[in-house]
Amino acid sequence: MTTNTPSQLVLGSTSPFRKEILNKLGLPFDTAAPDIDESPLKNETPEQLVLRLAEQKARAVSAAYPKHLIIGSDQVAVIDGEILGKPHTHERAVEQLSNASGKTVRFYTGLCLYNSATDVAQSEVVPFDVVFRELNASQIENYLQKEKPYKCAGSFKSEALGITLFEKLLGDDPNTLIGLPLIRLVAMLEKEGLYPI
Repeated sequence: MTTNTPSQLVLGSTSPFRKEILNKLGLPFDTAAPDIDESPLKNETPEQLVLRLAEQKARAVSAAYPKHLIIGSDQVAVIDGEILGKPHTHERAVEQLSNASGKTVRFYTGLCLYNSATDVAQSEVVPFDVVFRELNASQIENYLQKEKPYKCAGSFKSEALGITLFEKLLGDDPNTLIGLPLIRLVAMLEKEGLYPI
């Protein structure tokens, strides 16, 4: 039984990747841009960071959506204990992929489903590991020229040509890697009485 109305569900993100993933559920939803400071706090772990930001993103849009289920999500990539942000430049992307070559990169995705009517938030951190192939400079350069993933954490798009960079993927839900863990989200939605099927 579906209890949704066209505006009941809100994605607190302007990410086209997250929007595309959420479309898979076939539920109508609005999108809203959360205006928050995403800077890490002092001594904050990657897991604490993504959980805090996912919750803040969901709550940030609640004033405009006072009786809705609001989805917040945030993701970081971690290699050798260091958080990898979005590279923004070609040079930084080369550096990130060169450093990832032959290593495992762990992605932490914070997910929050916030009911703005009841002020109840369900939150979770979902890990996902990517094992990179040994990459040479030519492969890295060719990949970056073709895909230009400068706004993607870790400098790749796993849903496209980025898959060629990997040896294997280790996680429960491939959507997690792209930024929205659907399996966990469905369980959260069902606790709120919203059933995609």
